[in-house]
Amino acid sequence: MTAVPRSEKSVGRFRRMLDRLSSSQEDLESEELREDAETTGCIKICDCHDRQIVTVTGTLRTVTLRPRAGVPALEAELFDGSAALDVVWLGRRSIVGIEPGRRLIASGRVSMSRGRRVLFNPKYELRPLGRE
Repeated sequence: MTAVPRSEKSVGRFRRMLDRLSSSQEDLESEELREDAETTGCIKICDCHDRQIVTVTGTLRTVTLRPRAGVPALEAELFDGSAALDVVWLGRRSIVGIEPGRRLIASGRVSMSRGRRVLFNPKYELRPLGRE
C-alpha cells in the first residue's frame, strides 16, 4: 500500500489556522507586529544592544509626560511583538500624532537604562492607523 504524500503547504496552512484559533489577542497582535518589522526592514527590539544605532518599528503602548531634571519629557513605550523600548523626547510636552495605539518607525542610538532600552530624541515617522 502506498501512502499519498500530503502537501506541506496545506499542513502549514491548517496549523496556522489552528494556532490563530487557539491564540490570545495579544499573541496575534505580537505576531503581526513582528511580521511588520521584518517587512519594513527594521531590527527587532529584542536584538537591540547598548549604543547601537537602530531603526525600529512598533505600536505605542503608553504615552506619558514626565519631568526629567526640571525639563519636560514626553515618554512613550514602543512595542514590536518581541520586546518594549522607551522613546523619550526631551523638552516636549506633546507631539501631534504621538498617542497610544499609533504605529511608529523610530531611528536613533539605543541606551540601556536599568535594563530597559531607551531612544532619546529619535527621528520618527508616523505610520497609518489600522490596516490602511
